Amino acid sequence: MAANKLFGKDLSQYEELDIDELLEQLSPEELEMLAGEADPDDPLVPPSERNNYKCAKEPTGPLDRKKLINHINEQALNEPDRPELVPYVAGVVRGKKWVPPPPPEPEEDEDAVAKPQEVEIDLDDEIQAVLNTATEDEIVDLAAVLGFHSMMNQEQYHASLLNKGKPLGMGWGGITKATKFKALPVEPPNDTDAEDSIKKLKEDDPNCKDLNFNNIRTISDEQFKRMFDALEFNSKLESLSMSNVGLCDRHLDDLVKALVTNNALKTLNLETNNISPAGIVRIMEAILKTHMIEEIRLANQRASVLGNKIEMQLTDIIEQNPTVLRVGIHFEFNDARNRVSRHLQKNLDTFREERYSRNYKSCTVGYPFLPPFMRLPRRYKDEEDEEEEEEEEEEEEEEEEGEEEEEDDDDDEEDEEDEEEEDDEAEY
Repeated sequence: MAANKLFGKDLSQYEELDIDELLEQLSPEELEMLAGEADPDDPLVPPSERNNYKCAKEPTGPLDRKKLINHINEQALNEPDRPELVPYVAGVVRGKKWVPPPPPEPEEDEDAVAKPQEVEIDLDDEIQAVLNTATEDEIVDLAAVLGFHSMMNQEQYHASLLNKGKPLGMGWGGITKATKFKALPVEPPNDTDAEDSIKKLKEDDPNCKDLNFNNIRTISDEQFKRMFDALEFNSKLESLSMSNVGLCDRHLDDLVKALVTNNALKTLNLETNNISPAGIVRIMEAILKTHMIEEIRLANQRASVLGNKIEMQLTDIIEQNPTVLRVGIHFEFNDARNRVSRHLQKNLDTFREERYSRNYKSCTVGYPFLPPFMRLPRRYKDEEDEEEEEEEEEEEEEEEEGEEEEEDDDDDEEDEEDEEEEDDEAEY
């Protein structure tokens, strides 16, 4: 057992001493000095008695904290600074600059280091001769055929697959360079005429099925109003794209009114505008009325973050829509993203089943139909229901007429039989 040491001195000779006897031999002054060396860890002892500083002087007067602080500040300002042994010079380091010692290098254990093992492969003399005389391009082609991608870089691999040979400036250990992008022509500006498009919408032109107003920033508020008023009663337009046109909340009243009434629009693109989160909710509620829009895009609006409350509202609205297939809205929270993606997948599966049953006549009930939750609201089928009711009434009337005719025929047959019996009796 190692001996106890303090400052290099062996303390084993003091282990058998009695501490009480030593304390009895100390004077009161020595006991006070010894007590000052110890810090009692006792929360019951006041803080003023836990420190080593003891002042025997009597207080000169009552404590005035503000006056004491002012005195300390004046004393600090009036006391001259200590003279510098080396005057300050800009750019000159006074004294020695501390440089950390270099870290010790780890000792390498020769036995612990794994040495690469060489694998000896016995090849035929002909194969060995071919490999020794093969060029770099031939080895690259062979590696590409065998699937040894680590033996070549990307440019060499694609060049060998396309049979282009070695790229210029590329060696066996060359570095792959970035592929230059193809220079594409600049896209021309959007030349769609707003007035002509509004006129076609009002006239319900059958050839006007797709309108693209993207990046047209010159559309006025009055043109927006006339456009949405014409869209309200249009029955031919299927796709409307208005990305980066300056659309904002003051135009939403007319747009929402048109979306609630229009039954032909299937695709709506309103990306990169100044619509607020509350306006996005209004648009999603509007397309919920008709169940006609299959794709809607509302990303990159004025507010980059919608917030948890708005995202939950949009999620609930989308889950109530059985016809929407694509939604272009950025959701920040995972719950909203997962719920929306599951509902869109459900709608896609339902539409695929309906399309398959319509094409192959293999529906479970014998004829293709939309499930009840995907059908249009009742108020959009009044005309169809009226026609069906009229057809049913006509069929019932025809059946009643047929029954009456059968009854008349039976009566005529009975009359004829009676007449024949009377004739037979008269002859007899």
